[in-house]
Amino acid sequence: MTGNVKTTLRLPTLRLPALPGWHSIRGRMAIVLAVPTCLLLALTGLGVADRAADWSAARATEAHVGVLLRVQDLVREVQRERGLTNGLLGGAEGYRDDVRRQRGRTDDARSALRAALSEESGDLPGASTSALRDAQLPLADLATLRADVDSGTADRTATLTSYTKAVTALIDAESAGASQGDRRIGDGVQALQALARATEAVALERGSLNGVFAAKRFRSGEYLDFTEIRATRVAGLGQFRQLATHTQESALDTAFKSTAARRVTSYERQAESGADGSALAVPPSRWWADMTTLVDDLHGVQKRVGADVRTRAAETGDAATRQLVGFLGLGALIVAVAAALAVISARSITRPLGALADEADAVAGTRLPVAVKRIQENGPDTPETSDMPDISIATGPAGPAKPRAADRSAREITRLAAALRNVERTAVGLAAEQAVLRRNSTESLAGLGRRNQALLGRQLGLITTLESQELDPDALAELFELDHLATRMRRNAESLLVLAGEESPARSWPGTVAVADVVRSAVSEVEQYRRVAAVDVEQCGVRGHAVAELSHMLAELVENALMFSPPRQPVEIYGWRDGAEYCLAVVDQGIGMTEERMTQVNALLSGNGGSFLAAPTLRRVPGSARTQGMPTLGHHVVGALAARLGAQVELRPTRGAGVTAYIALPTALVEQSSTATVGEGVG
Repeated sequence: MTGNVKTTLRLPTLRLPALPGWHSIRGRMAIVLAVPTCLLLALTGLGVADRAADWSAARATEAHVGVLLRVQDLVREVQRERGLTNGLLGGAEGYRDDVRRQRGRTDDARSALRAALSEESGDLPGASTSALRDAQLPLADLATLRADVDSGTADRTATLTSYTKAVTALIDAESAGASQGDRRIGDGVQALQALARATEAVALERGSLNGVFAAKRFRSGEYLDFTEIRATRVAGLGQFRQLATHTQESALDTAFKSTAARRVTSYERQAESGADGSALAVPPSRWWADMTTLVDDLHGVQKRVGADVRTRAAETGDAATRQLVGFLGLGALIVAVAAALAVISARSITRPLGALADEADAVAGTRLPVAVKRIQENGPDTPETSDMPDISIATGPAGPAKPRAADRSAREITRLAAALRNVERTAVGLAAEQAVLRRNSTESLAGLGRRNQALLGRQLGLITTLESQELDPDALAELFELDHLATRMRRNAESLLVLAGEESPARSWPGTVAVADVVRSAVSEVEQYRRVAAVDVEQCGVRGHAVAELSHMLAELVENALMFSPPRQPVEIYGWRDGAEYCLAVVDQGIGMTEERMTQVNALLSGNGGSFLAAPTLRRVPGSARTQGMPTLGHHVVGALAARLGAQVELRPTRGAGVTAYIALPTALVEQSSTATVGEGVG
């Protein structure tokens, strides 16, 4: 016979590691709110980075323009030195002292530029700093150039070209690292550079024609250079007008409408007439003075444009600073709001849950046990119990209390509180039902015990009558066995009364009874009494009212020792005085008990093991398939009797093997004298 077998391939379940804090409500709320908060902070961070870039660019532009103005100052001084030197080389010896003084001003401007570069190097772009430092390299040859001029070996055209290269390098370096951020700032920087080129063209024209006018005519190629310079000036001014503001353009027009500028224009027309090499009658000093005025006016326009650019950069930086502060404030506000929401949301959940947990602990630990105990002690139908207030999470033991936090919380938490109240009510109801059940069971046990006790009393009386009338030894022996069996049954009936919490049995003796007689009475109530030996029992008297209960307790312990000992192994009983108390010991050499089991039994014997109705009553007999309930019930009986007598009962391991049961009788139960009168009818 064959068949198809279905197989299912189960893939392993992948479990991602839990996030930190995910095991608490506060942690989960924080994680849930952290995701959108991080996204908002990321967007805010982009804004902060953009504004920070604008702020940095504004600072760099402001520093750059400041350095550019220093560069323009140096360019201006180099241009003046170039023009004076060219006039000197053209034959105007009157410029020699002016040249010497101008060289000092050029060196001062150069030192000022170096200081500005060192001071602003942190804010300037790296490209701008490198370009400006490299642009000063041609100025290193000024010492040689000046020496050649002073010795009269310098060529006028070559010298003019050398100065022009140095000026051009400085002007070209101005455009390196220019700001590309704000459009108005960029236009201002480009306008400043365009005006610098135009001013350089005007200054170059001043120096070039200064030499021409000193020589009184153009040399070969100088007129062509003159026209190129003018074309460069026109191109630079045209670019400036495209980039400049209306105010800046008006300032430029004002510079070219001055009296000196109009005279410069007339000098230029005269220069144009000397294109064929004819003599020019323009005094170099007048040309130089008027042209210097124009150059200074253009330099003033440059400063104005530079100031406008720096003002615009400062405004942009201030605006970027305000926006940066705003974004940072917004980020802080987002974090604060998210944290506040997380705390408020978590507290709105954890506080009611904490209150519910505290109330549940209080109910489970105090109020519910008290209510159950009152129901068990008084019964569910007694007036004291029926008037007991409802104990719930929303009420206290003295009546209704103020609404708890859970009642004002979210709907789910309110439902949880209601569910806990229902659980509590159900628990109280079950406790009431259990109380009724235990009361009925106890009353049934008590009733059964009384009936058995009455019947057994009648039976023992009848057996005693038959024993007194019987003459046949065999029949008398059988009657004695029947008497012994009825005595054991009577002890079981009394055990039922003890477990039911009934009063002590009616059997009592006046005076005191010898402890040896109490031991014999206890031994007579066990089945295998022949295996029990009273080895060493010191004489002592026991109060008559405690004899029956002490005998019952000893009988239970002896029977338990016999049951868990080998069939041929005797059980020994010892008795001795211990100060004012009297001690008994029931010693067996049986299978013994585990430490855990002995601890449990000692708890029962001391009265701390709970009610026998809630404990298991069957225990398996070693080496047998049957179960036996009497040992455990016997422990409950012994514990109850010990509590009534005020005695202490404890099990300890016997040396070698087995268990020893120790009984310590209090002083109130024993006779202090060594003699004791034996009451009648013991056993």
